[in-house]
Amino acid sequence: MAATTDQIETTAHSRQDPLDGTAIRADFPVLNGPTGDRPRLVFLDSAASSQKPQVVIDALTDYYERYNANIHRGVYQISELATERFEEARRKVARFLNARSPRECIFVRNATEALNLVAQSWGRANIAAGDLIVFSTMEHHSNIVPWQILAEEKGASLGHIRIDAAGRLDQEHFDELLAREPKLVAVTHVSNSLGTVNPLKEMIARAHAAGAIVVIDGAQSAPHLAIDVQDLDCDFLAISGHKMCGPMGAGVLYGKRSLLDAMPPFLGGGSMIRKVELERSTWADVPAKFEAGTPAVGDAIALGVAIDYLTDLGMDRIWEHEREIVAYALNRLREIPNVTIFGPQEAGERSGVVSFAVGEVHPHDVAAILDEGNVAVRAGHHCTQPLMRALDVVATTRASFYLYNDREDVDRLIEGIYRVNGVFGDTTSRTGTGGPCREKWDARTFEDDAP
Repeated sequence: MAATTDQIETTAHSRQDPLDGTAIRADFPVLNGPTGDRPRLVFLDSAASSQKPQVVIDALTDYYERYNANIHRGVYQISELATERFEEARRKVARFLNARSPRECIFVRNATEALNLVAQSWGRANIAAGDLIVFSTMEHHSNIVPWQILAEEKGASLGHIRIDAAGRLDQEHFDELLAREPKLVAVTHVSNSLGTVNPLKEMIARAHAAGAIVVIDGAQSAPHLAIDVQDLDCDFLAISGHKMCGPMGAGVLYGKRSLLDAMPPFLGGGSMIRKVELERSTWADVPAKFEAGTPAVGDAIALGVAIDYLTDLGMDRIWEHEREIVAYALNRLREIPNVTIFGPQEAGERSGVVSFAVGEVHPHDVAAILDEGNVAVRAGHHCTQPLMRALDVVATTRASFYLYNDREDVDRLIEGIYRVNGVFGDTTSRTGTGGPCREKWDARTFEDDAP
């Protein structure tokens, strides 16, 4: 039987710096489960969705076993307990992001929903014909498509920050776009395809000076580094719980209170109202105004436990651990002559994401052969098709490292790439269409990397 919520505490890791990825793996059941005749699972796809520690799994199970009830409605004991745990999770999120108030943290399903909320609520109320919306070439589709839909509806125009040859945002081009006085700037904190860490604080200050509201996609940064929304001074920030050891179904939109108060609702229905009459309704205060209907209560509570887990380890320690792993991975990958690494070449400029090509071998074939050795990587365009075109590739293979990875995982990845070369030969071009695994993979979709 799962432990009760009252009994659940985050694992007390009394480890010295740096973090020990091998020891941390013990907290994650899927990384320690049986694999039959296959070697231990090496999970290198955390940029898509991280694995979950036992305390998070227990918290989710505990909610459904012990106090499953709707919130903010019942006056009976388990409903009141569910309400308190749900709002406690909101307070944890606020502390994690250093928001001024928990009311600035809206529970949503994921970062995609958070970004759409901003586009449909703030955007529809504030963007007009002729206004400029700026986003970057390296954005995930979830930080591109909502703005395209909004621009088409309103008659606004779009500007796209270019990337340079090293996979960084072209800051001079950004200034050129700011000179056109955009109404909104949407940019990722960390690229999900290149791992590039963008200089947000400086970019936000310059965007504000140009009169723009700034929306940050934090799906790839919140799991890995400490975020202080007050220090960044961002107007909105979207995060996904499932990428930061939490369950699928719980994400957060942070927004400055003054902006949230002025915005119209995103969805209409129960919970988000103050008063409903047959002819008109009035809205509840934030955050309730943006949380119509029954939320994913258990998922939100478990996200709070995931935040406890990450906080217990220390975000600075997690970041430094990943820096060490990615530096080792970059060096090992450079040992293989026909491997091309995309994005910044120095570990200090990127997160734990490394996208690469193996000669002319199609990324799906690379991933298939790595899987034979129980090494899980992502292959495809990673929901960044404009970026792939800028890189002049159709797709890449991506290994993404997290707190439970270590050097042995990197070595397993390198061994797998050598097996790829053994199957296909030591090719040097990146323009091929793949080989014997193509038929297996062509019928499937690999491109969803949804935040």
